Amino acid sequence: MKKRIVSILLCVAMTAVLAAGCGGGTGDSSAGSDSDGAEETSDVQADPVEQTKVYVSPEWVQSVIDGNQEESSDYVILECAWGEEADDPAYGEGHIKGAYHMNTDYVESEEMWNIRTPEEIEDLMLKYGITKDTTVICYGADGANSADDRVAFTLLWAGVENVKCLDGGYEAWTAAGYAEETGSNEPEAVEDFGTTVPAHPEYILDIDQVKDKLANDDNFRLVSIRSRAEFLGETSGYSYIDRAGEPEGAIWGHDTDDGSYNNEDGTTVGIDVLEGYLEESGASLENELSFYCGTGWRATIPFLICYENGYTNMTLYDGGWFVWQMDDSNPVQVGDPASDDCVYTTVGELSTDMAAQ
Repeated sequence: MKKRIVSILLCVAMTAVLAAGCGGGTGDSSAGSDSDGAEETSDVQADPVEQTKVYVSPEWVQSVIDGNQEESSDYVILECAWGEEADDPAYGEGHIKGAYHMNTDYVESEEMWNIRTPEEIEDLMLKYGITKDTTVICYGADGANSADDRVAFTLLWAGVENVKCLDGGYEAWTAAGYAEETGSNEPEAVEDFGTTVPAHPEYILDIDQVKDKLANDDNFRLVSIRSRAEFLGETSGYSYIDRAGEPEGAIWGHDTDDGSYNNEDGTTVGIDVLEGYLEESGASLENELSFYCGTGWRATIPFLICYENGYTNMTLYDGGWFVWQMDDSNPVQVGDPASDDCVYTTVGELSTDMAAQ
């Protein structure tokens, strides 16, 4: 970009300060910077969205950065990926202006890959400068990446009231032509989250609750968001899980990793597509739905689709197949439950050579 004279730079800086206001956030009114440090201003206008709207456009995110949304006064942008920042080449190569790297290990434990304790999550929120009133915009590498959905779900469970995901991920951002930056951003900690964590414990079911509902609630549906091969017990889907199958009574809701939950442009499908998947398995949006996968990532996507469409009859079974197959006495199904070939047995009777290679 051509260098500008000092007076123009001063005008741009003053405009940035005025647009950002006193509230701050991660962003200011500039779209990005080039290698010589000069700043390129932007003034993107976009329609406001409802607080419960999760999947938002690059245009809307840029308008927040530019100071043109109500959310502009207090927001945080998180680039979500597995591993530390030093191990994340994508962040170093380029990220949205002001974005912090969020290691997904910070929101889930390594023991069972479930969401960490309320105390740990609250400490994490405070470290990242997030309160219940902060708008948090999450994004991953692309629309099929569920790292940002996993983090977004955790934020909602914790009590953040306005959580967004950049629809289509960073690929959508660069395709839209918005600026990126390199280098590292460090959050400024806050002292008070503003509510008890979790504010929404009802968003998660544990394994005992799932078992009880499967046995006693005729309106309950446990929905597997895994590949067809995983659902049929042909593979566990994971190198560290030896057994393959599904909890007895589960139905299939398609897999997010194969593109079933993405439009051609990488954006997330609508509630109508999810409704169609449920109908294939004899369920509907009128059922009480609990989504699960192997360890919790993929299942957050249909949850968030329901959430942004105003549904409240859904939960996440966070333990997934990983926790279910840890108890030899747990009932399982291997095969399509709609066919006569489905085998009903227990975890202890399953083969232990079904780990993904």
